[in-house]
Amino acid sequence: MSHNVKTFSGEFDKFLGKLKSGDNFAFNRFSDGELFMLQNQPLILHQNGFVTGNLEGGGRYPKEEQKEFIPGEHAEQHKRLMKAFTFRKEGHYRGICAKEDVGSDNYKWLLDIVGPGDEEHTTFANLLINANYRRYVDEMIPLYKERDVVYVVNEAADLEGLPFKVKKDFRVGTNCIVNNIHTIDEVLEYLDKENAKDYLILCSASALSNYIVHEGYKKFSNNTFIDIGSNLNPYLGNNIQGWKVNRGYLNHYWMNSGSAYGDRVDYWHNDPNAPNKSTTPILTKPNKFNNEFNIKTK
Repeated sequence: MSHNVKTFSGEFDKFLGKLKSGDNFAFNRFSDGELFMLQNQPLILHQNGFVTGNLEGGGRYPKEEQKEFIPGEHAEQHKRLMKAFTFRKEGHYRGICAKEDVGSDNYKWLLDIVGPGDEEHTTFANLLINANYRRYVDEMIPLYKERDVVYVVNEAADLEGLPFKVKKDFRVGTNCIVNNIHTIDEVLEYLDKENAKDYLILCSASALSNYIVHEGYKKFSNNTFIDIGSNLNPYLGNNIQGWKVNRGYLNHYWMNSGSAYGDRVDYWHNDPNAPNKSTTPILTKPNKFNNEFNIKTK
């Protein structure tokens, strides 16, 4: 692995610069849910709780966040995700979980899968959220107005509140990693038909985003693909409300909740300034956003 130290703000500056200059790229984020899938462990988020690996817990997840990955039954999803994670091409960047989120062993496992020689194209999965989110809203989102935007997003989303125009949207539903696998081909066919060049493809579709970013950039690298996760959810209307209780960085910014995630900075594995323990302590008491549902804010 390289000895270059990446910083949370420095990596944001790098991708912001690419957007400003029109340099096309792909940002493919692999968060904690994708980690479980890569390790071929169960991942289930349902209305009243979750299963992640060997852990089970209570909670409430709205339809747009519900998913189910069962090892063996969903072998094709696992295969596609591993291909996306290990894909190497100039301009294709994978974002990986922070050690503070998943622990040292899982973090090392991810770095080992990346292997030597491609750390240049590895960055933070949380790059566009947490402490970088204010800058994302103020500096990056305005740049979307300058591009032809394609958006892969939940069927319940209302796009009228977005601060930029969407040229084409593709809608997905509950458990889209299984039920909307056909959307990959639909997006690719659209880009081919459009003879797309310098389009901006935004994806908010769980691990389906990973497949689209990977396969899209593989074929159409003269466009930019960004897995944005949930970071536009507050713009998407009254039918997308789960962020208010389970996305601390969003309710920190939009609702002034004081969530620790709003100031959370991630550290690279070789950063001498990295703390010895998590920069975001697990919440030990409910706040006004998570006590109704009895779940941990994240």
